[in-house]
Amino acid sequence: MNEKLIWLSIFVGVYWAYCLFWGFKGAQQARTAADYFVAGRSIGVWVFVLAATATSFSGWTFIGHPGKILTDGLPYAFASFYALTIPFTGVLFLRRQWVLGRAFRYITPGEMYSDYYGGNAMRLLTVLVAFLFSVPYLGLQLRASGALFNVLTDNMVTVEVGMFALSAVVMIYVALGGLRSVAYVDCAQCILLAVGIIIIGLLTLYFAGGWSGFTSGVADNVREAVALKQKLTPAGHSNIVAMPGAIQTVSAGGDAVGGVWTGMMCLTYMFALMGIQASPAFSMWAFANRTSKPFRWQQVVASSLVIGIILFTFTIFQGLGGNVLAARGGVLREFRLSLDANFQDALRDKQVTKQMRLSFEASKISLAHDASISIKEPGKQWRVSSADNSYLIASEGGTLNVYEVPTEKNLVPKLINLLSSSMPWLVGLLAVCALAAMQSTGAAYLSTFSGMVTRDLFKKYCAPNASDRAQKACGRFFVVLITVVALLVAANSKQAIVMLGGLAVAYGFQMYPALMGICYFPRLTRRGVVWGLVAGLIAVTLTDKMGVHVLESIKLFMPDRLAAWIKPFLWGAYPLTIHSAGWGILFNLSVTLGVSFGWPDRADRLHARQKRHRFLQDVSGIPENRRKSVGLAWLLTVVWFLVGFGPFAVIGNTLFSDPNEPSTWAPVGLPSLWIWQLLMLIFGIFVMWLLAFHIGLSKPIPPQRVEQVFKEHFPEYHEG
Repeated sequence: MNEKLIWLSIFVGVYWAYCLFWGFKGAQQARTAADYFVAGRSIGVWVFVLAATATSFSGWTFIGHPGKILTDGLPYAFASFYALTIPFTGVLFLRRQWVLGRAFRYITPGEMYSDYYGGNAMRLLTVLVAFLFSVPYLGLQLRASGALFNVLTDNMVTVEVGMFALSAVVMIYVALGGLRSVAYVDCAQCILLAVGIIIIGLLTLYFAGGWSGFTSGVADNVREAVALKQKLTPAGHSNIVAMPGAIQTVSAGGDAVGGVWTGMMCLTYMFALMGIQASPAFSMWAFANRTSKPFRWQQVVASSLVIGIILFTFTIFQGLGGNVLAARGGVLREFRLSLDANFQDALRDKQVTKQMRLSFEASKISLAHDASISIKEPGKQWRVSSADNSYLIASEGGTLNVYEVPTEKNLVPKLINLLSSSMPWLVGLLAVCALAAMQSTGAAYLSTFSGMVTRDLFKKYCAPNASDRAQKACGRFFVVLITVVALLVAANSKQAIVMLGGLAVAYGFQMYPALMGICYFPRLTRRGVVWGLVAGLIAVTLTDKMGVHVLESIKLFMPDRLAAWIKPFLWGAYPLTIHSAGWGILFNLSVTLGVSFGWPDRADRLHARQKRHRFLQDVSGIPENRRKSVGLAWLLTVVWFLVGFGPFAVIGNTLFSDPNEPSTWAPVGLPSLWIWQLLMLIFGIFVMWLLAFHIGLSKPIPPQRVEQVFKEHFPEYHEG
């Protein structure tokens, strides 16, 4: 065993020991169902700040986000605004959910929705949304952890073996200790996530030749793309450093000129990610807090300020720097084999031949049957993409040399591997940072979903008088079952788990109207919210990759004439470069409002909801001396959404310099769009402070105040 693997084993072993320690400690403290499912409503200030931040930013932030910047450039980097838009949801809803949970002793969001709207439809739909959010997301994270260790162990550990082994520890500590164990493990995971991203970003800058080497490398890549007319936006700019318009009228996002990340796509993708803190899992995080003190510190400081700065700097270093290192033929371009010159015709015609595939396989290179060839530089360089891998074929001295180049899925593991010989101990530490990032979100969703199944299905319908012991046993059983199901799907249906994982956050965002009704608008009815939620889930599915795949499958069973007739009317994923979350909320809100106002509830039901809203207003309403600032705050919020990362963000392409002329980039060699993003980050942090601190949407409320006002409004309720 080489030194790198020894250090990898040591750090992973220490990390596992920490996880199991909190699993056993949490099990000792979990005496009641509330102890197990919502940590006895005892999570402290800094535990929540760290744990909620870790849950909000998963392995996608650590692995996938820099990888997408590698492939899609700075337009995708607008997604870094999710450091602010995810907690923006918390600013709107988290404190008010905490008040309701504290007053009415809710454990699951299904209990809250059912109690407020009446009936059980919202309870069941909440469990469904939690399932659609949690299980695919968990499977995606677990598979990614296996892929990470496959790369770092130089293929000694297969993806499947790594996935099952690394998931076992997560399952054990979550099943033992419930949400309390998840919270304390998440504290370490949050720190590891942030430290790991920073170190890898600095590592990338170092290998790129420092700041000057990095900026000159990005400039060279842009010049090459413009000269070869590769991936240019409709305005003729390189999509490495320019957004491809406000919106594009295409039937599928993949058909957009210069890439899919238009202003509308970035805006609606932020909607999807806002679904993380709108998801049922975060309702349980709200219920689990001892006080509401940590909310604004998590939302403004930990997430918006700290994670925001990290994402807009160090992940961009990784993504753009990865292209710099690969383009220079340096450490990220690994020589794999030489091909015979006979392949020149196949490359020119962009055809993958059987002979080429056999040559690749003989050298243990993965080249699946769906491999595609694109011309990078006519007659000189070609890109061959296959499954999870990407290869550069370069004509050098009459020989066709094949190099493996980084992809969005393996960029970060390859960057970590650069230290294999010089600093193997750091490889072990960074591997644990990545593993912690992947498991932080999965563990939280695993714990909360098992709680919802136990309370909203098992206790509600199967065993209404179930004891605390029975509920904890049921919760542990479902932790094991959900983990096994997620692993089996991830191992056997890789494409399906990727598509479902991408849908998860968009499904979570569809809870917005239900939360708006509970927290602010009593005239939204049960029928309206239920029908709107169903419409939103359907719209999300049909405008994402999964829905398109289903429609294409159905078309196979149609007569040829009918299939040909309907083909022009079918759309692809993300039509009009609008994310599925955007389409979902459009139909969701339309149906919710239409049904609520067209078919209002009886007067007694409306009166009951209004009574709860009077209670919420008395406890958590905006102070009188701050109300005069509310209009300005919401105006600035809308401006930030539309101009900061929405359709009007295109002005950032050329506001400070010409994106196609790196000589005009200033200051310190930054393209105009990156400067725009940094300025909008500062503006966004101000908006978040304005809402959470100044207006007081996240102002702490003493628990005693909640209980006192609750008794005044609901004297008929008894504690229990």
